[in-house]
Amino acid sequence: MTNQNKMTPWRKVSTAVYTPPSDGKIYGKIEVDVTDMMEYMFEQRRKGNKLTPTHFVSAAIARTLYEDVPDINCFIRRGHVVMREEAEVFVSVALERGKDMTGVLIPKTQDRSVSNIAEYLYKEVQKKRSGEDSGAESTKYALAKIPWPFRRWIFRFIKWWIYSLGFKLPFVDAPRDPFGSIVLSNIGSHGLSTGMAALFPIAKIPAVLVMGKVEKKPVVVKDEVVIRSIMPLTATMDHRIMDGAQAGALARGISRRLRHPEKLDKPREQKPD
Repeated sequence: MTNQNKMTPWRKVSTAVYTPPSDGKIYGKIEVDVTDMMEYMFEQRRKGNKLTPTHFVSAAIARTLYEDVPDINCFIRRGHVVMREEAEVFVSVALERGKDMTGVLIPKTQDRSVSNIAEYLYKEVQKKRSGEDSGAESTKYALAKIPWPFRRWIFRFIKWWIYSLGFKLPFVDAPRDPFGSIVLSNIGSHGLSTGMAALFPIAKIPAVLVMGKVEKKPVVVKDEVVIRSIMPLTATMDHRIMDGAQAGALARGISRRLRHPEKLDKPREQKPD
């Protein structure tokens, strides 16, 4: 049995956030050929650019969301669909060697290059690991100190006031849309191949995407068996917003963009109105 004193702040907060699953969710999985992406990434690393698969996938997701399937870049508030203007990816980040969790929202992810995303993430993660960050992070620690069951009651009020009604609370330093358009988690960095994530109840997102471990596998290319670098990508989706058609368009857009990593490492071309 887990001792309460040994539970991390995130684990305590999660007991207030999550309830037994009951809402409509759909799941999906694809295997993405990231051979070209990995070759480009290692080439950039030799030049001193510390890029990771997460940086490329963040860029690919945001551009696909913004250009290919903007109709799912939304959330439900009081029974109405609210569209987002930007495609912003929230990247899950492990703290204390994986013992605790936090995340970083990348503003206007769709317009950033992979290198810019890497730079931004590095700076923001360092702030969180050094304790300089405030906002949602301080709110998480404050909620973790509240005894059960008051923790759940207070969380439900905050969720209703901020995320359902769209108002701010003077004692809660958190933005109105802190999780952006979509959440991305990389479990491949922990050596895991596949995993299905839970939809974070207060995040107001259409999906959570999970990257698995990149592994070399035999695949058929032009009727020949070749060895390619393959990355599993799974998704847990809100069925109120997404169905198979949108999920397929999202998957195809991400896969297509990851085959051209050099394009992702340039700012997005602005199309004329």
